[in-house]
Amino acid sequence: MSTTELTKTESTTELTEIVATTQVDNSAEEVVKNCENCHLPLNGPYCANCGQEADSKLKYFWVVIMHLLDDIFSFDSRASRTLWPLIFRPAFLTNEYFAGRRVHYVPPIRLYLFISIVFFITLKYFVGGDNNNVLNINDKKALITEVKDHIKTLKVDQAELENSPEDIAEGQSKTAKLTAEIAKFDSYLNDLNSDYSEGNNKQIIKLTRKLVELEFDKVKEDLPEDEQARFDALIASLLKEKSGESNTKNKKDLTIGNNEDGTMSFDFLSDESNNKLNNFTEELAEKGEKAFNTDTGPLIEQVIGKLPQLMFILLPLFAVLLKIMFIFSKRLYMEHLTVALHSHSFIFIAVLLSEMLDLLEGYLEATSPGLANFTGVIAGGLLIWIPVYLFLMQKKVYKQGYFFTLVKFGIIGTIYSMMLTITAVIAMIWGIMGT
Repeated sequence: MSTTELTKTESTTELTEIVATTQVDNSAEEVVKNCENCHLPLNGPYCANCGQEADSKLKYFWVVIMHLLDDIFSFDSRASRTLWPLIFRPAFLTNEYFAGRRVHYVPPIRLYLFISIVFFITLKYFVGGDNNNVLNINDKKALITEVKDHIKTLKVDQAELENSPEDIAEGQSKTAKLTAEIAKFDSYLNDLNSDYSEGNNKQIIKLTRKLVELEFDKVKEDLPEDEQARFDALIASLLKEKSGESNTKNKKDLTIGNNEDGTMSFDFLSDESNNKLNNFTEELAEKGEKAFNTDTGPLIEQVIGKLPQLMFILLPLFAVLLKIMFIFSKRLYMEHLTVALHSHSFIFIAVLLSEMLDLLEGYLEATSPGLANFTGVIAGGLLIWIPVYLFLMQKKVYKQGYFFTLVKFGIIGTIYSMMLTITAVIAMIWGIMGT
């Protein structure tokens, strides 16, 4: 074989190998780019046959979170073009969505889900902050901690007094008073730590909590005459409870029933169903009484934890209400649902911003009173803006006159307030049964 023929043979072999390799690579590439659902070749980000997206949703969790955060907080994203009109331009987003101009804005359901998640996560902290004084008294654990801290302070004062070079008689008198105070608060601590479910401990704990509240007021200044009389009456009631002279041992503070004996029954239910209902109400009353008289923290967490689920059920019902009230508007149910989603998203974000401004006002009150007052005015203005916004939104979406819009707005507001009340009651019952 000549050199020329040998060279041609080698070139042909190399070309064959390159073609074979290219075919293998192309085959592999075709396998990768086949639709995972119908297995047909893909020519873009979506399958032309079944419509499934080419990009897999099975990714690392943190990758998904980072994409979500980027979509929400990036100023180049749809979120940055959505939040401003959501807060300050009533019905703008809704009308844009109805007109088909949707690509520039966050979809209503995604917008609602994100805002509601943030709102309900932060709600329990704002509720705790707004009702701090009430929770300190209702929360048994917090009260016990406060009593323990006070006992430590008294013991420190007693130790310092014993080491001070004061007059012996005066020092002994002060030491005796501190000893009596320590013994009294030790007794309060024992009462608060007693088992709620045993005997008349429920009433003892209740009286002790009220007494400790007044005791801490006495530490700051002398009680007024009416408060001192109340304090003395509480002491007498507590002594009666401990001695067994009181007749409140089996008394229930909370009862749920429609009969004179405190039971609940309905004529249209069978005896078996009424027995089950009565057993449920008795259990609910017992748990509710314990939750309200001891530690309210778990109850608040339970109730707030149930609200997102209940609100998600309430949304389509609110859309039904809009459908009924605007039945001649010729709008589809999904359009009413879009109004409901945008309305609730606005309410949540407005309340959230108002609570944040209230919190900021509290921090600024001591250092910058003028700025704090300005912040408080903005927070109050946001709450006033809520009904005004919803009224304007209803008028611009359904395009009716001011009079008919106002009448329907009042009716919808009344009915929806009743729906919210029922939702809150269900959340409370659900929360109590979960504690």
